[in-house]
Amino acid sequence: MAAYVIGNIEVTNPDLMKEYAGKAGLTIEAHGGKAIVVGGEAEVVEGDWQPKRLVVLEFPDMAAATAWYNSPEYQEILPMRLQASNSELVMVEGS
Repeated sequence: MAAYVIGNIEVTNPDLMKEYAGKAGLTIEAHGGKAIVVGGEAEVVEGDWQPKRLVVLEFPDMAAATAWYNSPEYQEILPMRLQASNSELVMVEGS
């Protein structure tokens, strides 16, 4: 069953985030993942949620998503994202 990593990202340092994104893409692909949504216009149709920059990554399954997040390669660059943004991240199984 596919798994998705969903992030709500408020970028606070665009230059550092750009550097992070270039490196993150390689780690995602190395774990069988792909970006489905990276930014783009979002329209809230219910509730009072104020999404910033939404990111959705698709992995073959939850094990692959977890392996990506915990991989040494991603953990090495994760501090860049944490420094360049305020973010919320979840992993969820899907179809």
